[in-house]
Amino acid sequence: MSNKTDTLELSVTATTATNALYWLEHIALRDRWSARLRFTLTLCADEALNNIVSHAFTPGHPAAIHLTLRQTRREVSLHIADNGAAYDPTQALSPPLARSLDDAQPGGHGLRLMRHFMHALSYQRRDGWNHLTLTSHSAPES
Repeated sequence: MSNKTDTLELSVTATTATNALYWLEHIALRDRWSARLRFTLTLCADEALNNIVSHAFTPGHPAAIHLTLRQTRREVSLHIADNGAAYDPTQALSPPLARSLDDAQPGGHGLRLMRHFMHALSYQRRDGWNHLTLTSHSAPES
């Protein structure tokens, strides 16, 4: 497979994550991704995007999210850039696992999922933008 790059620019609305996931699913079908890659990348993208939409922006702030998907023979990387409040998820601690569902507390479990399924998570803050990259070494099916 040759190198491919796809991009999507989104304004932040109630349907931002849904629109991004439709875009990602379209690429997965177009490029014949494995079921595992499709599942893990969409799950992690959904988690990251919903957290950004829910927590990164203050009312009245001109909010934007830019997605860039890069594919090579060996890996697929989803770069998520947003102009919200600075937040580095790679430095956040995952909460301890609860002994039961009754003991479980909200928060931090999506980050645990991303760390489990992605081969790499990287973050930078540049020029007022958060830059989060989710990388999987699982290449699309040929």
